[in-house]
Amino acid sequence: MNRINQKLEVNKKLLSIYFTAGFPKINDTVAIIENLEKSGVDFIEIGLPFSDPLADGPTIQASSTKALDNGMTTEVLFNQIKDIRKTVSIPLIIMGYFNPMMQFGVENFCKKCAEIGIDGLIIPDLPVDEYNDNYKAIFEKHGLINVFLITPQTSLERIQFIDKISDGFIYMVSSASVTGSQNAFGKLQDDYFKRIADLNLKSPQIVGFGISNAETFRQATKYAKGAIIGSAFVKYLDENGVNSIQNFVAGIR
Repeated sequence: MNRINQKLEVNKKLLSIYFTAGFPKINDTVAIIENLEKSGVDFIEIGLPFSDPLADGPTIQASSTKALDNGMTTEVLFNQIKDIRKTVSIPLIIMGYFNPMMQFGVENFCKKCAEIGIDGLIIPDLPVDEYNDNYKAIFEKHGLINVFLITPQTSLERIQFIDKISDGFIYMVSSASVTGSQNAFGKLQDDYFKRIADLNLKSPQIVGFGISNAETFRQATKYAKGAIIGSAFVKYLDENGVNSIQNFVAGIR
């Protein structure tokens, strides 16, 4: 069983942390992953930086620019984490845009992920239909889960289709805006979380965008299986470095 599915069966609310590979420094990647696992997170999303990150807010955009300036590439990332399974056992997901994966070769990219021990991919700009028609077989061949995103504007028909072809969890975007942290969610978002929960989908939902502290984590996981923190953690790394990650995680739950 894929490590993502194993973790989804655990009877607790799950915390996933996103960071941009190659940020703050080019060689921080492995240390961040190892420290996050030691701090008790459940998933790690490794961001593959891209020059045109349309879904990302200013914090993650800036981290991507810095990582690229530092020299981060797909090849560099794969080389950095080639032995990661010697020290880390929790699920690892690469989150990135489809263009770098196509440049690398989708089959080669998936094969490399499988060799290293990556469990899944999140590709915001890969349409669900295109994945289902052209790439699903490749992902399944290499044992990779593809995680799809839904937003408050996603139609019921589309949500049900995504649920049908999903093998892991659904990434439930908290709002229609780009990534970024906030201090609390309002009634509109709470109603949205409940509306999706009431659909009783087969795929668990994990909420992303806007989670930054214990309160937003609690609100996001009231109905969902877990929550993802990205911008707030990237900002924390920028200000504090990689050696006090445990303090950040401890403040969430």
